[in-house]
Amino acid sequence: MQRMGFVIGIAAENIPEYKRLHAEIWPEVAERIKASNITNYSIFLREPENLMFGYWEYVGEDFEADMEAIAADPKTREWWAVCGPMQRPLDSRAEGEWWAGMEQVFYLP
Repeated sequence: MQRMGFVIGIAAENIPEYKRLHAEIWPEVAERIKASNITNYSIFLREPENLMFGYWEYVGEDFEADMEAIAADPKTREWWAVCGPMQRPLDSRAEGEWWAGMEQVFYLP
């Protein structure tokens, strides 16, 4: 199992709608995430900086293939088209990233 954290900004005016969407996540999107071996997925919001921290645990064997399956899913792509414009990716993110990956520096089991 791998614990993974990511960060992204969000436009302040979009926070209420983003919260609403995630309170009512489309079932197909949730199912695809679970089918791609992601568990314990959470998103946290920090205001007034308007930063979101995402956390999940990956329990699969082929992370790249599982991420490709998510990216190829039509309903997930539709979800991204709705949520993506609300987000503000960090300028410092790596090439090809939307949410910027984070290094785990501590874990207490």
